Amino acid sequence: MSIIDVFITALVALRSNFLRTLLTMLGIIIGIASVVSVVGLGQGTRAKVLADINEMGTNTIEVMPGEGFGDKRAGAIRTLSIADVQALGQLGYVDSVTPSVMVNTGLRYRHLDLSASVTGVGEQFFRVRGYKLAEGSTFDAAAVRAQAQDAVIDANACKRLFPHGQPALGQVVLLGNVPVRIVGVTARKSSAFGNDNSLNVWIPYTTAMNRINGNDQVGGITVRVGDGVSNGAAEQGVRAVLLQRHGAADFFLFNSDSIRRTVEKTTGAITLLISAIAFISLLVGGIGVMNIMLVSVTERTSEIGVRMAVGARQADILRQFLIEAVLVCLIGGSLGVVLAAAGSVVFNQLSDSGGFRMLVSVPAIIGAFAVSSLIGVVFGFVPARNAARLDPVEALARP
Repeated sequence: MSIIDVFITALVALRSNFLRTLLTMLGIIIGIASVVSVVGLGQGTRAKVLADINEMGTNTIEVMPGEGFGDKRAGAIRTLSIADVQALGQLGYVDSVTPSVMVNTGLRYRHLDLSASVTGVGEQFFRVRGYKLAEGSTFDAAAVRAQAQDAVIDANACKRLFPHGQPALGQVVLLGNVPVRIVGVTARKSSAFGNDNSLNVWIPYTTAMNRINGNDQVGGITVRVGDGVSNGAAEQGVRAVLLQRHGAADFFLFNSDSIRRTVEKTTGAITLLISAIAFISLLVGGIGVMNIMLVSVTERTSEIGVRMAVGARQADILRQFLIEAVLVCLIGGSLGVVLAAAGSVVFNQLSDSGGFRMLVSVPAIIGAFAVSSLIGVVFGFVPARNAARLDPVEALARP
């Protein structure tokens, strides 16, 4: 028998026992749909969390004084300087760089007296951190050199200062006793770590140093690494430059890429764990295929005897029952993929979770078909072998 003849015979046999075939497929359908859906949920979770991390500022390296977080001596270390910022900005693998100068002052506007985070930054800060503007513009290098009394506020500060939707651009607010003019408002950013309700105001670092703080202390430096550059290699380069300039390790680095790697490992491990649990249903479905095929061999003993009596070889019988098992699993796998895809469409339409989606990927679908075929071969082999080993005389003698 040719392969085509075997396929036709297998399809006829499956169709003649439609209900049994459907019940056999049920375990495969549920198993494949579960695995594809779980992988899609895992990929959607990973994509959402990584997108939130990207909004916090991608590929950044923080330079801070001291030996690490919580170092009590960090406040007394004043070696970070604007010259360090300029030196780091000249490195070929650095996309942009900004200093940060903390300002200990309040935010006042008319009758409002608010507690806000006021930071002096460079003109590249908003690119480094990945901020987008909702309205207005940021201050430029000329404004930094001129110690301009300009400010950019975030969406939270804008909402508190102008709760009734009044125009924010051009309004003058007080930072301590220093008036500054609002030139821009940043768009709201979602966070992977919950909603950030703090109020943020950014002004040129020269303004913070000379008009408010009265000193040239730089609290930290943030470096954005260029696209396509290894964060690890960039971190080593930044460390080498600062060690050469300072002569000692009076600073420490924090690479934001470590957050990304941790999230990827965590979400990958969780997805693998849940997929392993869902794979159990595939195993159960495979055992169901084997049991039904064994019953089918018993029921079709006479048919097998007739085939062998008219010249069918053991290889033909083995191939026929094996292809029947594989077809059952492939058709069940296809229906499982369709069920998972339909479920993802419904889930994505009904989901109201801030951009979280179920992503059914092509590799997951290919893997589902591969697993379906493997189950058919593995669990269909024993029944097919039993059928092929039947003695034709005894098979014909059975009722």
